[in-house]
Amino acid sequence: MTIRLLVTGFTPFPGAPENPTEHLIRAFEAEPPLAGRKVECRFAVLPVDYSRAIPALEEAGNGFRPDIAIHFGLARQTEGFRLERLARNAIASPQPDNAGTRPDPSPILPGADHVESTLPLSRIAQALEGQGHIVSWSDDAGGYLCNYVFYHSAAGLCRAVDARMSGFIHVGEVPPENFRFFRQGAELILETCVEELTNG
Repeated sequence: MTIRLLVTGFTPFPGAPENPTEHLIRAFEAEPPLAGRKVECRFAVLPVDYSRAIPALEEAGNGFRPDIAIHFGLARQTEGFRLERLARNAIASPQPDNAGTRPDPSPILPGADHVESTLPLSRIAQALEGQGHIVSWSDDAGGYLCNYVFYHSAAGLCRAVDARMSGFIHVGEVPPENFRFFRQGAELILETCVEELTNG
């Protein structure tokens, strides 16, 4: 069985002129991870724009129908990898997007207050810590575009990205000299998810 894996990151945004998740996706595009595994990968950098992010996510999933969707985003106060347990049905950040849009606080859509990540977070944490990565946990993915995309994906609101396994992971800023180690951790996350879906 070939597993279809969608991995996304984000462009830079106000206050963050460099986004390591964009660099991660470009690196994966240049040198795809999980070589030798029965995995088909698709990668996308999503715009930090409320009007364009979900259409871009739909476009990334069109004709692909991923089994696993893993979304990475930058949280500058984070160190290492922050595993997000919940996507909240809320736009709550006062920060404007890259188009200058600043939505009023509101639910994202009528529906559940939150949805849970379906990534194997405990196994991911164990794998990362076993390789020396810093791991933290969170029940609040924020009220900005990261949570916005996470909620749409995890709640199955994107018809083209109705993955069996979906979740979000925040990362901190990554100095260039640490990028290879960061990429290794991200690839370990992908590998853990594939193994979980393959073996249960």
